[in-house]
Amino acid sequence: MTSPQEISADLSAALATELGVASVTDLARLSGGASRETWGFVADGRRLILQRQRFGDIRDMGVEARVVQAAFDAGVPVPELIAHGSGDIGSGFMILSHLDGETIARKILRDEQFSQARQSLVAQSAAALASLHSIDGTKIDGLPSLDQVQQYRETLDNLNVQLGQSHPTFELVFRWLERNRPTSIRTALVHGDFRLGNLMIDANGLCGVLDWELAHIGDPMEDLGWLCVRAWRFGSRLPVAGVGDYETLIHAYQEASGVSVDREVVRWWEVLGTLKWGIMCMVQTSSHLLGMTRSHELAAIGRRVCENEYDLFLALEEKW
Repeated sequence: MTSPQEISADLSAALATELGVASVTDLARLSGGASRETWGFVADGRRLILQRQRFGDIRDMGVEARVVQAAFDAGVPVPELIAHGSGDIGSGFMILSHLDGETIARKILRDEQFSQARQSLVAQSAAALASLHSIDGTKIDGLPSLDQVQQYRETLDNLNVQLGQSHPTFELVFRWLERNRPTSIRTALVHGDFRLGNLMIDANGLCGVLDWELAHIGDPMEDLGWLCVRAWRFGSRLPVAGVGDYETLIHAYQEASGVSVDREVVRWWEVLGTLKWGIMCMVQTSSHLLGMTRSHELAAIGRRVCENEYDLFLALEEKW
């Protein structure tokens, strides 16, 4: 069996070869999501980040790399893409510049060092999204475009069969979404997971947008609605990322983009986002319940399904 020391040495050597540098030091595994491994390292004195696909993730990481480059070129605050590909480093990987900042929502929303950042974050987020949505997603090879209502309708139906459950609240919301579906007149590159946790924040505010694996072609209002989903407020009463109000977000986005925003369309996407997160929680806990991955963490996520059902009723009743 290969030891951790041997794995680290082999990966360091592969990184040095890929980057054409004399030395790679301080290689360390960082926290990461379900589909990515994240490593920090120093290459000839420069701090860099490696992200590589986990085993079983079949998505083409090259698409994500092209998205990050397009966002960087459009002026979105993202890490610089240094290299990407596949080979000895992994089946899919990206090497990115290192950003200094914080992603833990609890600290961003409560710690004194981010008090100024909280005042600026909504406007900065709106400006970043306006730059992002100026990108024509059809110019990026391999970027998907999906009907998300249909996608999550099918996902829920499959889960209900597998788990032997029913969720009347979700059924009610699907009907509301279909009755109130907006006519999309604009499509662009959409981040797909623009929220606290995927935003790097320093003392001055937003310094980096991370985690682009869910990027796709869609209605730009999806990103605004997702930022307002109650789960991403992390206990705050303020509706936009726990730091601001709808009016500030919409005004700042209109100012930065020159595009008029219909508040009811943003609300529709917020409701869909809440429904999506509820179904995502079901997907994650089903991995435990069906015996694919036994995990206390995945099992615990199941309790968030009812939280999202509660949040959906609040979202449908809410008057802006």
